[in-house]
Amino acid sequence: MLIPIQCEYFALEGLGALTHTTQLIQRELNPNLKIGGIVLTLYDPRTTLAFQVAEQVRAQFPEKTFRTVIPRNVRLSEAPSYGMPITQYDPTSRGAIAYQELTKELIAR
Repeated sequence: MLIPIQCEYFALEGLGALTHTTQLIQRELNPNLKIGGIVLTLYDPRTTLAFQVAEQVRAQFPEKTFRTVIPRNVRLSEAPSYGMPITQYDPTSRGAIAYQELTKELIAR
């Protein structure tokens, strides 16, 4: 399973709850369930909070957190309203490029 996490405080709180739930599911229902990776999303490098959340996630899950970070990007937000994936709507946007990099990183794993 891939876990996207917004670089916000409450998302960090939710990640702890989600990992606990994942452990329960592994124990009770599906021992094969694994966290394949954690993706930092909606990252805004202008904010200290985003930096701190990214640091905490990487410290807690160093092997699971992808290097690629998905930035906060208006083009990513606009694409669904036009019914298009970002790769068609604006394939040269920062968000589209970040998702392409994430795909390469995922395949490499």
